[in-house]
Amino acid sequence: MKKVLHTPEGVRDIYNVECGKKLALESRLKKTFHLYGYHDIQTPMFEYFDVFRKEIGTTASKDLYKFFDKDGNTLALRPDITPSVARAAATLFGEEEVPIRLCYTGNTFINHSNYQGRLREVTQMGAELIGDDSVEADAEMLALVIESMLTIGVKEFQISVGNVDFFQSLIEDASLDEDARERVIELINNRNYFGVEEYLDSILVKRSSKEAFAALGEMVGGVEILSQAKDLAPNSAGIMAIRRLEHIYDILKLYGMEKFVTFDLSMTGTYGYYTGIVFRGYTFGTGDAIVKGGRYDHLLEKFGKKSPSIGFAIVIDELMNAMNRQKLRIVYTRKNTIILYDEGKTKQAVMLAKDFRNKAKNVELIKKADGKILEEYITYGKEYYAGNLVYIREDGEVVMINLVTGEHKIAGNGKKTTS
Repeated sequence: MKKVLHTPEGVRDIYNVECGKKLALESRLKKTFHLYGYHDIQTPMFEYFDVFRKEIGTTASKDLYKFFDKDGNTLALRPDITPSVARAAATLFGEEEVPIRLCYTGNTFINHSNYQGRLREVTQMGAELIGDDSVEADAEMLALVIESMLTIGVKEFQISVGNVDFFQSLIEDASLDEDARERVIELINNRNYFGVEEYLDSILVKRSSKEAFAALGEMVGGVEILSQAKDLAPNSAGIMAIRRLEHIYDILKLYGMEKFVTFDLSMTGTYGYYTGIVFRGYTFGTGDAIVKGGRYDHLLEKFGKKSPSIGFAIVIDELMNAMNRQKLRIVYTRKNTIILYDEGKTKQAVMLAKDFRNKAKNVELIKKADGKILEEYITYGKEYYAGNLVYIREDGEVVMINLVTGEHKIAGNGKKTTS
């Protein structure tokens, strides 16, 4: 028996209507990015390993797909597109002083462990605002995320916002070294505040720091928690981080989008390169974030250009899962016209197809198979989002069928029927 080839674990084929809906969704999001003045960029699917090395602060080396070129250089499939855009921006816009707005669509690859059925290849769409360290830039990125969600019909969602600088102020006040910092971050990301307290006890951290970390679990909610957080801040850096979040909130009110934002001061950011505000977007129907983003003021320096920046990525696969579970319609108007024809009617079918295509109509030519009935082609057309079916019969009669209304019309004699 011939072996059937299938995809490796963690990747999949996307085809027909699902693929069409995915591309339609991407197209709508891209239009929103363009409305905010962002320009398209495409970066390579793989880069030199150095672009994603540990010092960059992206995905751990063990989770990268790595391979070698003919010269022995180590290459890696991109796990995250932001470092690639940062590398390109530092190279291509090295002398540019005006802020640069870039947006992209691309697949990322992470060699996850085999659990929870997580995909190892996902599509991300993102935007990066490079060369702007202002609070207005922070607010613009959040506004763009919110407008993107509303544009595609997702109205039940929340953007959770934190500030790495605030979290860092607690770390510094507690005098934690790198190992201790990583352990505390791991425990907090797992919402294990009892574990944090126990661990800080074990390394003899001062009482005020232990209380501050323990209180982080309560620092989640609306704008009112920011005043509580200021009382928790151990130094001026922590207070400035909270004031920046308050300022961002005030600007979002100008956009009329503040109701979609909550604050979570325990957020440490998905990647090590984040330096200021960090945010994640959540909605019903998926356990993972559909949006991940934050400020990365020192990332471009690693590639030779000092340039404060902020960006985000929308995880398209998670977003589609959520929309399907929420029964939100992804507008997909393929609307092909099917021209079905009997044996001996090839010339008429091809000429009609040419005429339709000259009028910018999508046409699918199908020669009717022996033994198949018209209803089978009607069913096929409905399944694949065709709008109309034109059947050129052997006797020269042409039947036109509207696949949406079911109306039949026979050309030439004006007869109409409805099925």
